[in-house]
Amino acid sequence: MQTVSGNFAYAGFWLRLGAMLVDFLVWVPLTLVLLWGELEYRLFDVYALAPLVLVSLAYHVWLVARFGGTPGKLWLGLRIARIDGTPIGLRRALVRHLPELLLWATSAAALCVPLLAMSDEHYAELLPHLARRHKELEALAPGWYRPIQVLYAVWVYGELIVLLTNKKRRALHDFLAGTVVIRSAKAHEA
Repeated sequence: MQTVSGNFAYAGFWLRLGAMLVDFLVWVPLTLVLLWGELEYRLFDVYALAPLVLVSLAYHVWLVARFGGTPGKLWLGLRIARIDGTPIGLRRALVRHLPELLLWATSAAALCVPLLAMSDEHYAELLPHLARRHKELEALAPGWYRPIQVLYAVWVYGELIVLLTNKKRRALHDFLAGTVVIRSAKAHEA
């Protein structure tokens, strides 16, 4: 359900979840390439980290600053705006995405450390057992990996709790950036 205030119709939980699912589908081809790369090359994740950060910035920052949302939000008739309804610009789009990006990139970098130390032979032994492979990488990751994972979980749950407990359905990243997700004018008129 959405809340209407002034000229804005705020996007509710279900619309935002739908937009997130559409965005997930957009990322599926890249995810499949990443899975293939991990199966073929031990250091694939190491070499893919920086390009993935750039793709994430383009998707979640540049598209939001340029068009007002990710493809999922735009497809569902949503727009990310400043509190007054004006476009958010590049700086606010970056602030909005930065906490999640930093937590993800730091976590991914921690899992790259054991990949650099592991031999190709040992990595090949782990490949048939993907769950075991991931557990071993986590066990060999630097000590800061686990606290980052905890912070990431706190961030995700905090986002959900904050989103569900305020009238404008703003998440933590919306409060940080001074933004709100609203129904676009075209969707609102329909």
